[in-house]
Amino acid sequence: MNEYRQLTEQEINVLENNNCWAENWENVHVKDGFIPNFFHRVMFYGNIQLGVFDSQVEVSTGFTKHAGINDATLRNVSVGDNCLIEKVGNFINNYTIGDECYISNVSTIETTEGATYGEGHLVSVLNEMGDGNVILFRDLNSQLAAFMVKYFKDKQLKDCLSRLIHEEIRFSQPERGTIGSRVKIVNSKEITNTVIEDDCEIDGAARLSDCTIMSSRDDSVYIGTGVICENSIISGGCSITNSVKMQDCFVGEACQITNGFTAEASVFFANSYMANGEACAAFCGPFSASHHKSSLLIGGQFSFYNAGSNTNFSNHAYKMGPMHYGTLERGSKTASGAYVLMPANIGAFSVCFGKLMNHPDMRCLPFAYLMAYGETMYIVPGRNITTVGLYRDIKKWPKRDKRAASSRKSIINFDWLSPFTVGEIVEGKKILEELQRAGGRNVSSYNFQEYIINASSLKKGIKYYDIALRIYMGAVLKRAVKEGFLGEPTGTVGEGKWNDLSGLLLPESEELRLLDDIKGGAIESIKDILNRFNDINDHYREYQWRWTYKLIMDYYNIEELDSEAMERIREDYVMARRAWIAEIRKDAQKEFDMGDVEQDVFDDFISKLDHEIDYEE
Repeated sequence: MNEYRQLTEQEINVLENNNCWAENWENVHVKDGFIPNFFHRVMFYGNIQLGVFDSQVEVSTGFTKHAGINDATLRNVSVGDNCLIEKVGNFINNYTIGDECYISNVSTIETTEGATYGEGHLVSVLNEMGDGNVILFRDLNSQLAAFMVKYFKDKQLKDCLSRLIHEEIRFSQPERGTIGSRVKIVNSKEITNTVIEDDCEIDGAARLSDCTIMSSRDDSVYIGTGVICENSIISGGCSITNSVKMQDCFVGEACQITNGFTAEASVFFANSYMANGEACAAFCGPFSASHHKSSLLIGGQFSFYNAGSNTNFSNHAYKMGPMHYGTLERGSKTASGAYVLMPANIGAFSVCFGKLMNHPDMRCLPFAYLMAYGETMYIVPGRNITTVGLYRDIKKWPKRDKRAASSRKSIINFDWLSPFTVGEIVEGKKILEELQRAGGRNVSSYNFQEYIINASSLKKGIKYYDIALRIYMGAVLKRAVKEGFLGEPTGTVGEGKWNDLSGLLLPESEELRLLDDIKGGAIESIKDILNRFNDINDHYREYQWRWTYKLIMDYYNIEELDSEAMERIREDYVMARRAWIAEIRKDAQKEFDMGDVEQDVFDDFISKLDHEIDYEE
């Protein structure tokens, strides 16, 4: 049954007396309960559907106006219940508008032929001049984007993913632009071919063209003054403000982009923060941040990362203070866990930093400092394991996840010690021990490729890696006992190499199995792929235990995890944790002694360290 009806003669008379006009009044349909009194100076073209207008609309805090339409031209438009639309300078054309919206002082809102709403565009990240490798669409998350980038040279996979994504787009894409319910659009110029979902606020935007804005009641989106956004998708909880210019981009959940930042052909995921600088062909995974005007993120893949000014990649000076944003911990394009210090010679740093990124063996020295003195590069392996900065990062990242529980599309595993990072720690420890055996113990330094490791740094590196291994094994064993999966694991999934797929930690075997299933036709939709990522994450602890069980057997050279072995592992865990906390305390004391930290900040940090003993049992 059609809930709309034609206007009565009396309603038409009221509208005409209020200086309203229609190309054909027979094409204007309204709901029962429609009141024409609140329409003034409105022109109707094409097919029009109008709801009821019988309540007040809040236009500012404590200031309400009656719902209605004033000073506007509408063509082929459907307007829901209790909206207030006024001061439309040009027109609203080919749009569906939901309930309780406030639209005022806008120029044009229009859907034109060929609208894409930002979906289906193929962009190239990591290589701005290369072939496209990421398809933008509303259900994209960091895992799927990373998967595309990693394997899009596989033409068969690329064709399969492209087909599945475009099928999903055809299924979900509206016939014309839509504005959801409780949307506020004020003081904005042009909105073309854009889907705006519920509870979004747009205030002062310059141009939104071919975009999808996935706002919701639980995770609203704010678009502010001067923003130009084209061919892009913006996820729930985002804030895009202060003259941002964005083209061919995907912005994931709870990201903030502000203060004149410009972005082209880039993707940003969960909780990223971008201001002042520029991104081009950048893959910014969860918790990527850039704050400075001189920062250019180009052709790189980042996550849990803070880009400083020029070559200062880590904001390393901020440790205990509130301005510390994190180190190059896990997913930057440098070595996993690398913590890069600002060197004495920037020119030399630029050259050697390029070598670092291109050197395959550098992944085997995680959590390392890289320092330059003139043309000489030094590595301090494992040093970042025992710093205040890393300790604060471990504690802070989960607390900084601003996403609503209902809209967490990208998967983020916050474990700082996992089969992925611990696997690299194992390899790093082996490298240091081999260097020590080959060079002997009575030398002042060791050469690793073209880098120098001082003898004292190598010895401490072995110690720090060993501390991390014992903490990891003890923690996983403690969880296995608590959650009831202790014992020799069955099956093999989890054994072998692990990868980080932009926040999802997974066995490489599962990643390759997904690859084969997509190419082999076992995967029938994009939702199947996303569900597979979630399923892998749901089994993380199970897979982790299989991997860790083998590590324990090898590390302790045992064949059975009996009570005696478990007690030894527990004791090593407690001793390693205490050694770790002691090293962090020394690092904090050193920083305090330099005069960089206030007494109350130092005392609060030490108090937190004192409570670490609570986690031993």
